[in-house]
Amino acid sequence: MSKLYRKCLSVVMAGVLTAGVLAGCGDSSQTAGSTDKSAKPSDASAAAAKEPLKLQFLVPSYADVPNMNDEYWTEWQKRTNTQLNVEWVPSGDYDTKFDLVLASGNLPEIIVSTNITRPTLLQAINQGAFWDLTPFLGDFSKYPNMKNNAGPNVWNFMKLNGKIYGLPRNRPQIDLGIKMRKDWLDKLNLPVPTTIDEYAADMKNIVDSDVDGNGKKDTVGLIGHGFLLADGDETFSGAFGGLDPVYDKDGGLMRNYLTPNYTEMVSWFRKLYADGILAKEFSSMKKTQAEEMYATGRAASYVRNIWRDYSWEQENKKTQPDAKVITLPPLKGPGGVTVSLANPTFGAFYISKKVPEAKVKQILDYFEKTTTPEYTDFNYYGIEGVHHKVVDGQPMLTDLGVKQVTTNANQVFSLAFNNKMKVLNPSAPKAYNDAKLKEVEVYGQVGKLNPFSIINSSTWTSVWPKYEKEWQAMVTKAIVGQITMDEYKSYVDKLNENPDLKKAYKEFAESYKQYFGK
Repeated sequence: MSKLYRKCLSVVMAGVLTAGVLAGCGDSSQTAGSTDKSAKPSDASAAAAKEPLKLQFLVPSYADVPNMNDEYWTEWQKRTNTQLNVEWVPSGDYDTKFDLVLASGNLPEIIVSTNITRPTLLQAINQGAFWDLTPFLGDFSKYPNMKNNAGPNVWNFMKLNGKIYGLPRNRPQIDLGIKMRKDWLDKLNLPVPTTIDEYAADMKNIVDSDVDGNGKKDTVGLIGHGFLLADGDETFSGAFGGLDPVYDKDGGLMRNYLTPNYTEMVSWFRKLYADGILAKEFSSMKKTQAEEMYATGRAASYVRNIWRDYSWEQENKKTQPDAKVITLPPLKGPGGVTVSLANPTFGAFYISKKVPEAKVKQILDYFEKTTTPEYTDFNYYGIEGVHHKVVDGQPMLTDLGVKQVTTNANQVFSLAFNNKMKVLNPSAPKAYNDAKLKEVEVYGQVGKLNPFSIINSSTWTSVWPKYEKEWQAMVTKAIVGQITMDEYKSYVDKLNENPDLKKAYKEFAESYKQYFGK
């Protein structure tokens, strides 16, 4: 039987980061697993005879901070023979905390970066903050699990200047989708859209109607969180060819959001905003605010993980019994479809250079031991009879499982790659999950990976922070109508003629060849 499973500060000034890093270098519900969740890893009894390995982590938190002494975490530490000291940082604050920790030089033993091209991370690597793991890993003969259970091409993506510094956080490539309230479409006799124009028309009908029956026309259309729509940016940009490499006249690979394709998407969002479809607070909405809005039936559409469909449908049913949340099929646009394949690694784990060499090997042994389907299955469903029960051949979480086996459970190890883990919901019936898998199977066939989630440029890393906030402000102004699209285009054209950015484009082109070939 196949194994299935789940998921779930501006740049620090270079001088401060350098000083801090060098000072520190002196020394539920998010994936799906297989149906056999009760089997323990074969080496659990042998590990029990050894002293627990103490590990210190800094990781993002996507749920309530867990009690490390509860049933799930007690069993995890028992099976892995570890004693985990984890600092959980709310995901919305994590980038700020990450940058500050790097600047301070007070690094934990193991730190997560959720973006392998984050400028502060690349600076820290180049300044010697983290171990070069290349000589430890070698040909992976000692680490077959990390090699064989990694996502496609992941270890190549882990390289910087030919060396491996990070350990992948394996995640599926089929992950995000555009959510839509199917019951509202049905109420207005609207078909499920197949193009972005049909989608916009359907959304216009929804926001102009009292679809929730509260006597007001106050339903919000499309919501997001962060800039621009955060998870939704790459999804929609795919429809405009925004996931394809675009080169300038000098052969440089243009950063994706400074391409004509992205500008075309900005123009489309401008129309959505003018039509009352795009949330007025799109530029300032927080993730928790957006999630609460969607779970309580105040918004029609939101781009998030596919597995959330069932959970949000159940939440909406509490006040709107006929609620039905679906992930839309790929919507056609002028340059592609609305499917962005996720990077097969959601950032990476990095080991501080302060960690002694002997312990680096122990840490690698921990990741080797746990990068298996068995540990990933346990990570998803916990203990049979405690966190889940088997119903119709599929494990389903108990109330305690929903409480303890959250997205945070997968923040301290790599997971074993499986492309279905962000589709299946462990609280949903088997028939629902089977149908959902079939619905989104096409995503893997038509979706594209944003190459800028992999490639990098040292010049871009050092230069772009000078312009990023200004550019974001110009995007927002263009969408809300404070400047014309011609003014926005002129601004982008000026950026693209910047000598430093043109140099960065050359570096992006070379990096693209390294990771993807021609």
